[in-house]
Amino acid sequence: DSDDRMTVEVDSHNWPTYFWVIFGGLALICACVQIYLRRRQKLAFLPPPEFLKFKRTYLTVYILVFFADWLQGPYIYALYQGIGFNQSDIALLFLTGYASSAIFGTFVGSLADKYGRKRLALSFCVLYILACLATLSSLFWVLLFGRVVSGIATSLLFSVFEAWLVNEHNARGFSPEQLSHIFSVSNFGNGVVAIVAGMVASFVAAKYGNVAPYMISGVILVFAAIMIFTTWNENYGDSEMLFSKIFSGAFKSMRSDISIPILGLIQSLFEASMYVFVFGWTPVLQSYVGQDAFSSLSLSLEGLVFSCFMICIMLGSGLFQVFISFFRPEDIYKYNILAASFSFFLAIVQNPYTILLAFVLFEICCGIHFPCMGTLRSKYIPEESRSAVMNFFRIPLNILVIIILKWVNHFTWNTIYAVCGCWLLFATALQVFFNYLKKRDLVVSSDGDWQV
Repeated sequence: DSDDRMTVEVDSHNWPTYFWVIFGGLALICACVQIYLRRRQKLAFLPPPEFLKFKRTYLTVYILVFFADWLQGPYIYALYQGIGFNQSDIALLFLTGYASSAIFGTFVGSLADKYGRKRLALSFCVLYILACLATLSSLFWVLLFGRVVSGIATSLLFSVFEAWLVNEHNARGFSPEQLSHIFSVSNFGNGVVAIVAGMVASFVAAKYGNVAPYMISGVILVFAAIMIFTTWNENYGDSEMLFSKIFSGAFKSMRSDISIPILGLIQSLFEASMYVFVFGWTPVLQSYVGQDAFSSLSLSLEGLVFSCFMICIMLGSGLFQVFISFFRPEDIYKYNILAASFSFFLAIVQNPYTILLAFVLFEICCGIHFPCMGTLRSKYIPEESRSAVMNFFRIPLNILVIIILKWVNHFTWNTIYAVCGCWLLFATALQVFFNYLKKRDLVVSSDGDWQV
């Protein structure tokens, strides 16, 4: 055992080189995919000017808010660790964010269908700015408050913006294929800004401390709020719906089509695994590289690894655009979940290079997940309760993450990865069932009985 640890320590000095090689190789593959897509797009169609203008309006805001979000990504664990909190304290902070998203975020996000998606998008900016300001304190209760408002903001981020896009897209008469295109391009852009954010965060954290990325994030959110206020129209799900009917409308939508809650559970299983991965990749890699080397300001490995992962997201987004020309999104997603499950089981192997391969594969699957799931949600969730249903989707997601984080100190990461792999195997089976339901058009009748 001591010999093995010595080998890892010796090899750890070469890890920056390994990460740069991985980054360069993935970037090259990603560039080739994008060149292929652009050539194919030129041969296929020239989008109308109205569509291009609409796409720019949405993507400008989308990129700003996710740039602000990603600035916080590489250093959230390191920030709490640097203050002096142990893994149990950090797990509690993470857990609070997910609990807040499940309890308060679901309620607040669901209000967008009645009171307006633009209004709730502006509320997201305000809440996230408060969360950024909370990081200026080293007091645990202030950071806890920051996690509460951050959890609410996260629910808004992953529901309100997409709900606004789908409504506005359909209202302007654009095609479903163009909506899938926006989902894919936005996810690719998300990867680009995440890479930039990772490097910016690495630079400012090295120069000014781990809290600096959060301050820049707050400034970016101010600009995002200005863009939303000046360029977006307001749209609603059902503005005439009584306040008391907001949640019952979402329940009715899910009860009338059993495939909708199944889709929500599939999303929850995938994204719960993703959030567990986000919490765990730093300590797992630290165990091989060594905490001092990994956190060294001269190496800036956290930002570099984060950028490698984001290149994988971009690559996955490009692959989705390739696959969607040949396969149904339902089938793409089935095999994507299966590959993600395999990546977690691969990570159990006690080898740092195998773990890196597993992490890269999972991030590519995440890159496919976002545009593919966005396409499925736009296709199957009814417009009048879109925001509410999407927020209900996040309840099982947050419960699953809370369960893992609550007991994180009682299990090894191998055990946690095995659990995530099993979640995704179950999600694969659910996706197979979902595809069967769509082919058979299985629905629930008004009296609650299933019909074919």
